[in-house]
Amino acid sequence: MEEKKEAELYDVIVPPGVPRKIILDISEKFDVEVVDRPRAVKFANMDGDVRNLIAFRCDAKTAQEVHDYMLSELRKFVDGDE
Repeated sequence: MEEKKEAELYDVIVPPGVPRKIILDISEKFDVEVVDRPRAVKFANMDGDVRNLIAFRCDAKTAQEVHDYMLSELRKFVDGDE
């Protein structure tokens, strides 16, 4: 009997404030599932509040690629190169 081993999946959390264009771009360019992920947030007057954040669920290699791509696109956006 052969056991089927499921691939380990990882979530890349999308920080609040990431432009929708970048989120949509990643969801189209990479093999990811867009999911909600409950996380405690600690900024302004929301210390410890739990919010559902967006995350990209994928394998480890894709997660690293998505992370690097998202940071690169955010740098372009902040620098006005977009």
